[in-house]
Amino acid sequence: MTEQERMLAGKLFYSGNSELRSLRNRARELLSQYNSTGEDQKELRKNILAELLGTMGTHVFIKPPFRCSYGTNIHIGNHFYANMDCLILDSCPVQIGSNVMFGPRVNVFTDSHPLDPIVRTRKLVYGKPVIIGDRVWIGGGAILCPGVQIGKDSVIGAGSVVTHDIPPRTVAAGNPCRVIRKLTDADTQYWQQMQAEYDADPDICALN
Repeated sequence: MTEQERMLAGKLFYSGNSELRSLRNRARELLSQYNSTGEDQKELRKNILAELLGTMGTHVFIKPPFRCSYGTNIHIGNHFYANMDCLILDSCPVQIGSNVMFGPRVNVFTDSHPLDPIVRTRKLVYGKPVIIGDRVWIGGGAILCPGVQIGKDSVIGAGSVVTHDIPPRTVAAGNPCRVIRKLTDADTQYWQQMQAEYDADPDICALN
């Protein structure tokens, strides 16, 4: 197996490999272009992201500055928003569903290092995929560690460190991140009522 094949398979690999360095340099060049764009260059941003990322749906917005390792291992659905200072280390695939929101400074890590210090000095690393379900909201400063899955419709509190899977339709927070409670029908009814009040406000509708 090549170093890239080992990397994507979650096996130990040497990140200093020339092919991997070349792929990271490509990502850095594209990120430099992306992070230099202005607010009126939406089409250029879209085109750069399309070249950088593995796959992406429609209405994907990542507010600069943005950082990642390779880009090609990041797959994003429709209607994604990431606030500024998002960092994704994507040695392994990062799968992000549709209608997902990231607060500022969200970090997603697939990369990890051997626990044995002798092996670690060989500069061998490995990764585990991260999967984020549809309609997830991740609060500012949260860290998603290698191998975690966030179930659809869940909310991750600001500053959380997610070390284990989070089930669907829950509110989770803390370090380490843990489930605080499930989202209920009462939550749905409350927020749908708030939305109905918003939609019925004539002044708001006139402005939009």
